[in-house]
This record gives sequence, C-alpha cells and structure tokens, in this order.
Amino acid sequence: WDCEVYVSTRGESHRKLAESLGATWVGTEREKPPVELDRAVTFAPSGDVVVAALSSLRKGGVVAVNAIHLDRIPQFDYDRLLWGERQIRSVANMTRADARDFLQLAAQIKLKPKVTLFPLAQANEALLAVKNDSIDGAAVILP
Repeated sequence: WDCEVYVSTRGESHRKLAESLGATWVGTEREKPPVELDRAVTFAPSGDVVVAALSSLRKGGVVAVNAIHLDRIPQFDYDRLLWGERQIRSVANMTRADARDFLQLAAQIKLKPKVTLFPLAQANEALLAVKNDSIDGAAVILP
C-alpha cells in the first residue's frame, strides 16, 4: 500500500507486535504521533481514545470508531478538534461484499495472521489468555 502506519496502544505486547509488523511509529496510548495523521481507526471501547485520535488528525482527517460498545465520549474543545472538517464515523458492521473484498486484499498482500490454537477443552484458558494479553494475535479454539 506504500503508506506509513502509526500505532498508539496501551499494551507492551501490542507495541512489539506493531513494531514487528513494520509500523513507522509506535507509542503508548498517551503519546501523540510525531506527525498529524490523515485518518485513524480506534478499537478500544473508550470515548477518551476517540478524542485522542481526533487530536492527532490533520484538518480534513477522519476517525473511524471500530468498537461494538463505546463508553461516553467526554466533552472536548469543538473549535480545536472538529473545526477544519474533521469527521467521526462509526464502523458498526459490514456486508458480505466487504468481507470478500477484505479477504481478497489480505490474500494480495500475503497477510499472515498470528494465531494461537487451543483445543475446545482449554476454552477457558484461551479466554484468559486474551483477557490478560498473554498471546499475540488471535486465539483460535478448535473442536
């Protein structure tokens, strides 16, 4: 895609993963990227994260909120953060065509997801591993 990716995340393991995948810059959730961003995608169910993403955008930038549930977005400085045509969009669901397009793109760029396999009998351990950020990537439970 020939683009730069900037990652802000709370977990050390997530930062290491972003670095290993070639992110241009990686910081904590409290650090601001060194440049103004064109767009941002948030995954955390926190309104504070949405405001932080807005503050990292250039004028005309877009924040896509990719959280199924989101707590309250706190009050923020409208003139500073939305002035200049900045946008907030929600990404609540996708169509089958979206999924097909994504899978085709993933195949084109040879995306290799990181997974840890768990037998069904260890489903509780898998859930704890995800909760405790003790695995990189996704937990996959096998029958």
